[in-house]
Amino acid sequence: MLSKTESAVLMDLIREKWPVDVIPKIKTFKVYQVEEGKFLLQAENFFAIQTRESVILPFLGKSDLLDRFPSVYVDMGAIKFVCNGAKVMRPGITSFDNFKKDGIVTVKDQTYKKGLAVGLALEDSEIAASMSNGYVIDNLHYISDKFWEAYKSIAQ
Repeated sequence: MLSKTESAVLMDLIREKWPVDVIPKIKTFKVYQVEEGKFLLQAENFFAIQTRESVILPFLGKSDLLDRFPSVYVDMGAIKFVCNGAKVMRPGITSFDNFKKDGIVTVKDQTYKKGLAVGLALEDSEIAASMSNGYVIDNLHYISDKFWEAYKSIAQ
């Protein structure tokens, strides 16, 4: 359990990158270390992950939260790679919402619109749209990664 001061620092990090209408009111976090420098954050019915000291992302298991972030949609051929942690490349993207470089972006499959991964944009969406190849999203959290498995053991 973090102190209120430590939790306030995490909330400041969330306020920096998350859409205003998504930011929860949280006084204290429970923190689970998944591996060195990587944490699963919990507060009541809220889960997030901290992949780096300054990066807090929404947890994939909370689809109502994910829907408030911009998304890219990938074709069926890209799903296997995304779910194994690969960066999202421009050829696999079929469509995307507007986002800025370094912003949080969710990765969803084009057919079912299910969240597959969450990462940071490596380019603005306008630039990515004009690209024919190259990386667009740095994949930091994906289905069946260590955060996902840690959540399953915590939620039981």
